Amino acid sequence: MNLIRFLIVASIIVTGISPGISQSAYPDRPIHLVYGFPPGNDVIPRIFADRLSMALGKPVIFENVTGAAGNIAADRIAKAAPDGYTIGILTAANITINPTLYKKLPYDPVRDLKPVTLILGYPNLLVVNNSVPAKSVQQLVDLARRQPNALTYGHQGAGTTVHLSAEILRSMAHIDIRGVPYRGPSAVLTDLVSERITMAFVSPAPTMPLIQGGKLRPLAVTSRTRASFAPDIPTMEEAGFPGFEVMVWFGLFVPVGTPAAIVEKLYGEAVKIMTSPDVRKKAIDIGQVALSDTPDEFADLTEKETPYWASVIKRAGIEQIE
Repeated sequence: MNLIRFLIVASIIVTGISPGISQSAYPDRPIHLVYGFPPGNDVIPRIFADRLSMALGKPVIFENVTGAAGNIAADRIAKAAPDGYTIGILTAANITINPTLYKKLPYDPVRDLKPVTLILGYPNLLVVNNSVPAKSVQQLVDLARRQPNALTYGHQGAGTTVHLSAEILRSMAHIDIRGVPYRGPSAVLTDLVSERITMAFVSPAPTMPLIQGGKLRPLAVTSRTRASFAPDIPTMEEAGFPGFEVMVWFGLFVPVGTPAAIVEKLYGEAVKIMTSPDVRKKAIDIGQVALSDTPDEFADLTEKETPYWASVIKRAGIEQIE
C-alpha cells in the first residue's frame, strides 16, 4: 500500500510540474515564424527572426505564407498548437480591418490570436505626380473642389490602408476623387510617375527613393507626428485635418492558449531586438519604425482600432469580400 501510495503521489508531482519544466526549457526545438506576405517587403521581419534565433539559441524558420491579404498566414497561426513553436508577424489588416472587410474569415482575431507586441510600423505618404500644381494638401483639396471627380488616386485594393486613407481624406475634405485599383504598389507608383493618375497614399519603403530623386512630390504623412525617416514632410494634422491618423503596423502573435511564461519570454526578447540601435536604424533607413509595447497595450490597440475601421469601411460604402 505504501508503495502504491508513493507511486500515485510521485505521478501527481511529475504531472503537476511537467508543464513548468517544458516552459522553462522553451524552446527545445526549432520555431516556425509565419509571415503573410512575399519576399521583398520582409526585411525587418527577417532580421527579427534571425535575432530571435540568436537570443533563444534555436533556429527560427521564417515562412512566407502568402495569399488572401495575409489571412492564410493568420489562419495558420490561429490553428497551430499553442506551444510557442508556431508564431507569426501579422499586420493590422488581419486583425482590425479584415473582420469587417471580409464576409467570413477562417479565424477569429480575438478568440484565436494572442497579441504579444508590436514589431514595426509606418505611416502612409500622400504623394502627387509632378504635373499637379498643388504644393500642399490644402491646395490639392482646393483643386479637387474646383474639378469634381476629375482627380484620381491609385490603390492596391478596396479595404487596404492606402485605399482607406484616401477615403478618409475624401470624407473629411468633402471632395469627389476617383479611385483606380491596381494589382500592387509598384503599378501604382509606375502610373504616378508617368502621370496617369493624380495622387496616392503609398507606403514609404518603395516611395522614398522616388521622392528623393524628384520623381514624386510628397504632401503629407498620415501619422500624428512627423516620421523619423522624413522629418521635413508635414503630417495630415498639420495640413489642416485634425484627427487624421493611419499607421500601418505589424505585430507578433501566438495562438490563444499559449502559456503565459512563453508569451512573456517572446515579449521580452522581442523588445530587446526592436529597441536595439542597429535594428532601429535599419528600419528608419527603409522608411519604417521599430516598435514595441506590452501584450496588454497591444490588445488595447487592436480593440480600439477594430470599430474605427468598421466605421470607415461603412462610410466608404465598401462591399464585403466573399
